Amino acid sequence: MTRCDGKLMDSSAIAVPTAIRSFDLALLSDVGTNRENNEDACGSHEEDESCVVFAVADGVGGYEGGEIASAQAIEVTLRAFSESPAGWDPAKRLHRAVQRANIEIHNRALTVPELRRMATTLTAAVVHAGVLYAAHVGDCRIYHIRRGKVRQITKDHTVVQERVRMGLISAANARRHPERSVLSRCLGHELIVAVDRIMMPLERNDQLLVCTDGLYSVIEDHELAPAVQGLEAAAACRGLIDLANRRGTADNLTVAIFTSKADPPEIRAGWRGRMASLFRRRGS
Repeated sequence: MTRCDGKLMDSSAIAVPTAIRSFDLALLSDVGTNRENNEDACGSHEEDESCVVFAVADGVGGYEGGEIASAQAIEVTLRAFSESPAGWDPAKRLHRAVQRANIEIHNRALTVPELRRMATTLTAAVVHAGVLYAAHVGDCRIYHIRRGKVRQITKDHTVVQERVRMGLISAANARRHPERSVLSRCLGHELIVAVDRIMMPLERNDQLLVCTDGLYSVIEDHELAPAVQGLEAAAACRGLIDLANRRGTADNLTVAIFTSKADPPEIRAGWRGRMASLFRRRGS
């Protein structure tokens, strides 16, 4: 179980034989060009060669304890996932881990007056047997890249993005809106938090890019796929961070990149079986 606090974390450093490695994963967090401390946090836990969990968090800026909240969100999520029964469905394990992180942050804020307003976003992903399971609260993002095409698969839990979804403001205007970072949902403020859940199968060479707003605020979606194409995960993380810093990002920035290296037939068969079972249940 590892956290990246301003340092590159590359899964290739973990002692797993190359022959059975089914993914390439790296995470990198950086203070940026305009901040003295880093309120972002990230980390990962590799359960075995076919199951890895990784997460990115962004402490709420301007409040007491943002840096503490993001670090705690990562630590508790990874620990709670690793301690949960391996026989549980990965989606259940991840959802309960995120809820545990929320409860612990909330309780800490209640008992420590100096931290009473601390909160954080959290976006966590598990890839197990070729399938992505994600849990998302806040405005970090997961992008899915396949054959050069990039798609954001999370929804930003911000007041401005909710207006975009309702058609009240354009996406272009939202990027420049002065309240674009005001969250409508985060960890720590309530005892129970609504968590978005995502599940989708991955193909060989699919990439997942998880990042905080310090990155995507200065790098547009269409630039992401060309920036990481053909690169190992560690080099892609470093390149994106450097590009955002050259553009003068005003925030901390963190990125995690996962590349699927294998797509065994049994993964796809298993996915089809689960989908067929689901439709049979709905039709019964």
